[in-house]
Amino acid sequence: MFAVIYRWDLKQGKERQFVDGWHRVTEAILERCGSYGSRLHQADDGTWVAYARWPDEASRDRCAMPDPEGAAMMSDAIAERQPETRLLLVDDMLAEPGAGKR
Repeated sequence: MFAVIYRWDLKQGKERQFVDGWHRVTEAILERCGSYGSRLHQADDGTWVAYARWPDEASRDRCAMPDPEGAAMMSDAIAERQPETRLLLVDDMLAEPGAGKR
């Protein structure tokens, strides 16, 4: 399993549109693929940050954008999309990332 942190700068006045689109997309993901955990908030620097957990790349590819209208709402509100950050989740806190369980 891995997590992805997404960050965006939004166009002024488009925050509500972005949040509404994000909710549409995440609800569609829940219906289609189940919930892997997803959160959205505005950071102290004004950027919008979302955190999502995925079991694997195939699940992310299959489920990432099941609502084209919601995705279009989000895209229209984005001034700049920042590079995503990927995090490897370790189930066993004593294991080294990528090393498996001991």
